[in-house]
Amino acid sequence: MKRMNVKKMWMVVLASAMMLMSATNASADEAKIKEALLSSIDGNELLSDNAKTFVKEQLLPQCTNKVFVDETEAQNKKDESLDTIKKIDAEWQAAEEPLEIQEEKLSNATAKEINKIVAKQQIIVESFVMDNKGAVVGENLLTSDYWQGDEPKWSNSYADGKGGVDVGKPKFDKSANANLQQVSLPIINTEGKVIGAVTFGLNIDKL
Repeated sequence: MKRMNVKKMWMVVLASAMMLMSATNASADEAKIKEALLSSIDGNELLSDNAKTFVKEQLLPQCTNKVFVDETEAQNKKDESLDTIKKIDAEWQAAEEPLEIQEEKLSNATAKEINKIVAKQQIIVESFVMDNKGAVVGENLLTSDYWQGDEPKWSNSYADGKGGVDVGKPKFDKSANANLQQVSLPIINTEGKVIGAVTFGLNIDKL
């Protein structure tokens, strides 16, 4: 009986050690990605100094936002084919009345989390999260496309699962009556893996 208890004890110790090693590796992977992101942000010529500070202090932490991670992983697990995604995208763009999927993307857990962030950081005008194929997970304002996979905002920030930064040129937005600039970053899960991307539209007049 004592031998059995010792064996069980060592199994628990071994399992705990493996979990600790896994968590340590995940933290190291996340740190490595974020270090590269910081370097990319600092070296980006399209961002003002104030914008760089805002991105590093306010947006970079959102790469590991639990809601974004959970919802993106859930959508990734559905593993929709690119043909299906493009079909939805065509219907999305052609819609004259709100589609059920559009309403869902504007009201789901990701959308609610984005709205909380926007309410606290009014420099952020718009935001949307994308999965590992570039399909929208959730957003606070309706995007013109469902599939963002053919655009730099997704391809440069998801970067084939490596993670990166994409910064758009500032543009005057009539509806917002402000100069907006899009900044896109990767979504990183608890294992330190890039699983999607998120875009933020910033009112640079407020920076």
